[in-house]
Amino acid sequence: MGGIGVVYPYFKKLIAKGMLVLATLTTLEAMVSAQAGDLAKQAQGNGISPLNDHGLQDAVFLGQDDLNYKESGQQLSGNVSGTVLDRTGAVAVGANVRLTRKDQPLSPQEIVSGNNGQYSFSHVSPGPFQLTVTAKGFATQVYSGDLRSGQTYLVPPIVLTVATAVTKVQVGLTQVEVAQVQIKEQEKQRVLGFIPNFLVTYVPNAAPLNSRQKFRLASKVAIDPVTLAATGVYAGLEQAGNRYPEFGQGALGYAKRYGTAYTSALTAIYIGNAVMPSLLKQDPRYFYKGTGSVGSRILYAAASSVICKGDNGRWQPNYSFISGSIAVGGISTLYYPISGSTAAFVFQNALIRIGQGSLGGILQEFVLRKLTPHLRRKASTQP
Repeated sequence: MGGIGVVYPYFKKLIAKGMLVLATLTTLEAMVSAQAGDLAKQAQGNGISPLNDHGLQDAVFLGQDDLNYKESGQQLSGNVSGTVLDRTGAVAVGANVRLTRKDQPLSPQEIVSGNNGQYSFSHVSPGPFQLTVTAKGFATQVYSGDLRSGQTYLVPPIVLTVATAVTKVQVGLTQVEVAQVQIKEQEKQRVLGFIPNFLVTYVPNAAPLNSRQKFRLASKVAIDPVTLAATGVYAGLEQAGNRYPEFGQGALGYAKRYGTAYTSALTAIYIGNAVMPSLLKQDPRYFYKGTGSVGSRILYAAASSVICKGDNGRWQPNYSFISGSIAVGGISTLYYPISGSTAAFVFQNALIRIGQGSLGGILQEFVLRKLTPHLRRKASTQP
């Protein structure tokens, strides 16, 4: 028993040392296994078969291969990942994320952000890269970064902002509004400063008039004080020459002559410049030419009573003025005393009106513009 008491302490120390060695070996095994696992993952990412059951020996060889790979100067691919948020901080699902590289602009990688707003690109070559994030209703966001060899690059959250709404407003006048502006200029046209000359335009491509504007111009001429005064002068001349003796003389005879003359003027103005042009879609105005030889301008002006511009901008027979002249002659038979054939009276008056229209065109082309102060002032202010 005394021998056992002497030997026991030595066995106790030996067992303690054995346990220490066992613990050390266990720790070393765990460290080697962990290193082997890391090397296996890295090797698998580079296309090398994962570690097998040969343990430490294969891990050492794998570490040596990876070292040789790095020493060869080649770069390891990496990963790029991140999250897309909206301006409230909520995740943005379904945003399109495109990754492009400066050295590979034609080979972009694209992905859609998932339910958690995240995206991830693997096998990305190291170097500068750019992320472009787009989503419907949001402004495009761009992020640039630089991926190092073998790096897992975590992009800061990309916040989408609402796209700015751009409304295109086309500022301009409609055709009717343009015509209205031009009519206001025409209504300033007065020969010698007081005689209305509204039914002529000096704009080569003047906007066509609608029916309301044609009647407005006709009314402006019909009720102008100068028109009323000119009718009075005309009636006085008729009475002085005792034309239509059936009307008699004195105040009553003058009133009859004034009434018939003004009625004829009204029918001529409205039928020839408003009613028929509206029905036939023709422009009742005289379009000033002002260029070309004198002969060509005379022919142009003389033909204005039989040729006019349509509302479509094309030149065409002046059916409005011709038919209006015939209509005026026919209506005048209702209040003028006629001796002889009614048809002859109608067509005679129509031809007289057509001739007057041609003469009026020549005056417009060569004389009246120079006698209109408004136009002279306008021309003097133009460069």
